[in-house]
Amino acid sequence: MPPPPADGDQPRPLYTAGGIAAAWAAGVGLVVIMTLTVVGWVAAPHGAFGEDFLDVFRTAVQGWLVGHNVGFAIPGGRVTMLPLGLVVLPGLLLYRAGRWLARSCELPRLRHVFRAALAIAGPYAAIAGTLALIGQTEVIRPSMVQALIAGFVLAFLAGGLGALVQLLKDKGIPRRRLLRLMPDRPRSLLVGTASATGLLLLTGAVLFCASLIAGFDEAVATTRELEPGIIGGALLLIMQLVYVPNAVVFGVAYAVGPGFAVGAGTMVAPTGVAVGPLPLFPMLAALPENGPAPALSIIALAAPFVAGGVAGVLTQRSAPTVVSEAAPLWGFVCGVTTGLVCAALSILAGGPLGADRLATVGPSAWQVGLITALEVGVTAAISAWVANWRHFRATGAEEGAGPDDDAAGGDGVDGETGYRPPAAAPEAAVVRPIRPAAADGPRARRTGPVVPVPAPVAPAPARPARRPVARPEPDPDPVPVAEGGEPEEAGPRPARRGLRLPAALRWPGRRRAGAAEDEDDAEELYGITYEAGPDVPDPAGADAPQERDAPAG
Repeated sequence: MPPPPADGDQPRPLYTAGGIAAAWAAGVGLVVIMTLTVVGWVAAPHGAFGEDFLDVFRTAVQGWLVGHNVGFAIPGGRVTMLPLGLVVLPGLLLYRAGRWLARSCELPRLRHVFRAALAIAGPYAAIAGTLALIGQTEVIRPSMVQALIAGFVLAFLAGGLGALVQLLKDKGIPRRRLLRLMPDRPRSLLVGTASATGLLLLTGAVLFCASLIAGFDEAVATTRELEPGIIGGALLLIMQLVYVPNAVVFGVAYAVGPGFAVGAGTMVAPTGVAVGPLPLFPMLAALPENGPAPALSIIALAAPFVAGGVAGVLTQRSAPTVVSEAAPLWGFVCGVTTGLVCAALSILAGGPLGADRLATVGPSAWQVGLITALEVGVTAAISAWVANWRHFRATGAEEGAGPDDDAAGGDGVDGETGYRPPAAAPEAAVVRPIRPAAADGPRARRTGPVVPVPAPVAPAPARPARRPVARPEPDPDPVPVAEGGEPEEAGPRPARRGLRLPAALRWPGRRRAGAAEDEDDAEELYGITYEAGPDVPDPAGADAPQERDAPAG
């Protein structure tokens, strides 16, 4: 594959680079299959692969198509049960091609990964369709439509995943952050479905390994009977390894209940085993003998219920719901999606292997999907409801507190009355109004009191409104009188102690008339001060009366 452009070079066009990446992935995969085919052609009789090199090339092309799960027709039937393990080779190559595409082109945002996946999938599907035409012979006819669909889907998924991983690496974004971008409910269903499917696949793998260990002597005897030799033995081992994923899916079908078939009129299920003559293939030694199913294998029937319980808890934990009736619904939906996944795996893992007796091989997709949805769904619904109930019960216990919590530093809720005292208000901000210097004369302004203005606080709980009680206001400070009866020279008056009610809250009978009183009230209420202007002589020529008459000497 060509190296990505250097820092100073211009990035390649997206769709041009996508065509290059698709051609590289298809070419490398074909070379690998071609190498194995040539090795088999040299080691085995030439009649199995053809007499000339063109026949060997067509056989390699057919093997490449088999690696993409493309079925083909033969005289009297079809072959669609193909090794799922062989899909790993083109998948890894397409993943590598997707990463190269992300490094070679400019993808500024994550949503552009969709365009990168299309840039690889389109050319790759065209290459797969072309190879399906090249690989046709008089006996074997690959499906061109299936080649187009399988090539596009595989390239879109694997190539898009590679481009996404490379883009996340370049931008320094953690991979776990992708789940946070999803909405809560789809993310919870994805987590629950993945956990349930993973547990079922793990159960299938354990069943297959245990059965193969039990029949290991028979597998060795079958291999010796075939006498493949060193090269043939290596190819036989590779062929069995690529069929291991199919055997795991067969184990899942057995654990769920329907089981699977290995030919027309056969059945391998927990209810019983009935198989006929089998081809010489060492891997088939894992099949049990005819008759009742092994007693230990019945334990595997608990796997769907365990998977449903785990899936329900994880589904609820990812997205708790306040509606109690909705929790079991989403748990059952998780079981349905798990059933759909198992049905799709059954379709890919099974299928006919020819005509007549081998026309029915593998599990029934609709039976596996339906029973998995019921077993996993019902269990997931129950576990999701229980987990959701426990979650909100624990949350309510943490939020509520008894009378002892107040002494222990809790939230201070009274256990008997349920009253929560308001939080302590912050200290009031003292605003000192700026006043002018004292003026000479009897109409000089008094120095007003320091008015504390409380800072805004959070609203306290509603209390019953209380009627304000007016208190008698002390008389203002008297004007000092000299010994001769004349009032002393007016000066700055001392600040009064205490804080009077604003004028708007006083009783009408207690309010004092006069502009000076209103002015003081506005001053106390709003903190506004005004400068004293010059005295205006009275038109009558007499001195204006004072604000407050001096008390009689």
